[in-house]
Amino acid sequence: MPPSAPAPSAPHPDIVQAGDPVLRSRAAELAVERIPTPEIQELVDRMIATMRAAPGVGLAAPQLGVPLRILVLEDRAALMARLTPAELRERERVELPVHVFINPVLRPLGDDTRTFFEGCLSVHGYTALVERHAEVEVTGLDRRGQPQTLRVRGWPARILQHEVDHLDGTLYVDRMLTRSFSTGDQARARHAGRPIAEILAEFSR
Repeated sequence: MPPSAPAPSAPHPDIVQAGDPVLRSRAAELAVERIPTPEIQELVDRMIATMRAAPGVGLAAPQLGVPLRILVLEDRAALMARLTPAELRERERVELPVHVFINPVLRPLGDDTRTFFEGCLSVHGYTALVERHAEVEVTGLDRRGQPQTLRVRGWPARILQHEVDHLDGTLYVDRMLTRSFSTGDQARARHAGRPIAEILAEFSR
C-alpha cells in the first residue's frame, strides 16, 4: 500500500502488477520450521527494503511473486509530510514501527468503519475510496517464529486490512466505491485537503 503522497512515475520493478495470477490466489501458510531459514529471512529483508524503496507503508509476499502468507508494514513521519495536521487527525494516522507478520489472522473489532482513498503498489498510479473497519486485531508469528498480537485503529488498521487482503487474493479494487476510481493525480488535484465527509457527499449525489 502506498503512502498518501505523489506516486513515482513508474512502478517499482520488483513489485508484481495487477493481472498476474499470484495476486488472485490465496497465499500458502508458511511452516514454522521454515521461518528461520536463510531463504525466508532474506525474503523478509527484501520485502522491507522494497516497501521502503517503492515507497509504501505495507507489502505482502505475493506482491513480490511469492505466494506465502507474509506481510510487512511500517509508517514513518517522512511519508506523512504532505498531510496537514487536520488530515492526520481525520485519518488517525500515526507513526508505526516496522512489523513482520507470518500467517496472520485478522479480526475486526466492533462495527465502526472509515472510508478514505486507498492505493496499491500493485495497481500503480490509481486510487479509490475504500471502506474499512476502524479497528482490528491481528495475531500471527514474527520473523523469529514467535507468537505476537497487534491491536490498532485508524490508518494502521487500514494498512493491515489491505495487506491481509493480498494474502487472500483480494485487491482494493474489489472493495472500492467504483465511481471514485481515478488516477492518483486526478484525486490529488480534486480532493487534496478536503474533509472526507465532503468528498463522500460528492460521490453520493
